[in-house]
Amino acid sequence: MSALRVRYQTIEFGTTDIHLRTLRDRQEFDDPDDAAADLGISSSTWSLFGIVWGSSELLARLMYDYDIEKLRILEVGCGIGLASMVLNHRSANITATDHNPAAQKFLEENVKLNKSKPIPFVCADWSGTNSTLGKFDLIIGSDLLYEPDSATLLSRFIDHHALPRCKVLLIDPGRGYQSKFSKKMTALGYSCNRTTPTNQMANALTLPTQNAPNFKILSFER
Repeated sequence: MSALRVRYQTIEFGTTDIHLRTLRDRQEFDDPDDAAADLGISSSTWSLFGIVWGSSELLARLMYDYDIEKLRILEVGCGIGLASMVLNHRSANITATDHNPAAQKFLEENVKLNKSKPIPFVCADWSGTNSTLGKFDLIIGSDLLYEPDSATLLSRFIDHHALPRCKVLLIDPGRGYQSKFSKKMTALGYSCNRTTPTNQMANALTLPTQNAPNFKILSFER
């Protein structure tokens, strides 16, 4: 198998440049030790972690000036970890997780590329209950509700890692499971709010995306 093809890009956040090494496209695949396959990740979805999606850029832009003082923050399904990189640049207490173990290597290399401090990473399955992650004040994620069972698994995972007072902030590009997820979170005791990004937020996106008009900011709090 040929080596992975990658690309380098820089995304600007105000006066901050975040440099990224990502997969060149969604056709790339490299799982020689079956690390992802053993976790149930198919070859057709393996590459999804390794590119930057419009929803992840929107989340990162929200985190660029979000009030992070004294917060322990968890990014769920971080993928290439753009939001975590932005928060790390701001010296936030951020931990990143993803189901695909390959995300860790890319995150580590991107931290070095930006000359930043290491970001703690945990390969986490939402159905798992023995994670050593701990509890968090703020839990964030982007484009996570893409499977029929995502609402149930993600809501349980979030609640398991949420402090008694916790805020959850998710960006969803209109996958179709927003309502189901919101009902699950309400049943767990969270208040829910769904908003549309402002024109200023949408216009700030630099990555081409056809889903921008469908983006929703899902906010939950207890």
